[in-house]
Amino acid sequence: MSESLPAVDFPHDIIKLKYPLQNFFKALCGKGPVRIVAMGSSSTAGREDVVPYPYRLEMYLRQNYAPHLAEIRIDVANRGKGGEEAPQELDRFGADIFDDKPSVVLWQVGTNAVFRKEEFNFEEVVEKIANGVRRLCGHPMDVVLIDPQYVPAMLRDKADLSEKMVSEIRRIADLAKVNVFQRWALMRHWHVNNGVSFDQLVDPTDRPDMLHQSDWSTLQLSKALCRSITDAALSASWLPAEWKS
Repeated sequence: MSESLPAVDFPHDIIKLKYPLQNFFKALCGKGPVRIVAMGSSSTAGREDVVPYPYRLEMYLRQNYAPHLAEIRIDVANRGKGGEEAPQELDRFGADIFDDKPSVVLWQVGTNAVFRKEEFNFEEVVEKIANGVRRLCGHPMDVVLIDPQYVPAMLRDKADLSEKMVSEIRRIADLAKVNVFQRWALMRHWHVNNGVSFDQLVDPTDRPDMLHQSDWSTLQLSKALCRSITDAALSASWLPAEWKS
């Protein structure tokens, strides 16, 4: 990868979460550890040469809230498993999400149903995502879906199916009134508006697939996700005034 990387921005209309993270911020005002669970496939699990976003998100959130949370620790648990999709992930909800009693669950989903479309039934996956969201909403936790990555493997002959998955995730989230972190739209913005090449967005060891994000773009994604979460705090009117300064 070139050492010269373009600057990227995080447009508010793309990264803004639609709904407040009430359970997360109640946990911040409590006395125990603040637990976040990241469920997903290889984008969450990470690759050998890429630090996955849950670990970076944990670091950025701790840095952000350190002035206000001297006694509270924020933990982000990585529950990613490469190659999985919603049908397999639902089977892990009990042990990997509910047993942890997190205040927030980040569910990165939908990529493998497109990339490995010969192995997954698209409509079945969409239904499993909807079922999973319903199950998550039955617990006192905030739900944030993370849609697919904008990379060559999800374009080429799969662009229409990728766009359909992004739309379905948005539809499911809107019906359930949960958040979506728009990874697809954000990465497309970086590519189209910030001039970031796919060689810079994609892990250089991931050839010929060009599916997985590079360490650099994963770092940028982690910063954007942290900003999405912390910006949501600013709209929570019941938070202490000093947290909004």
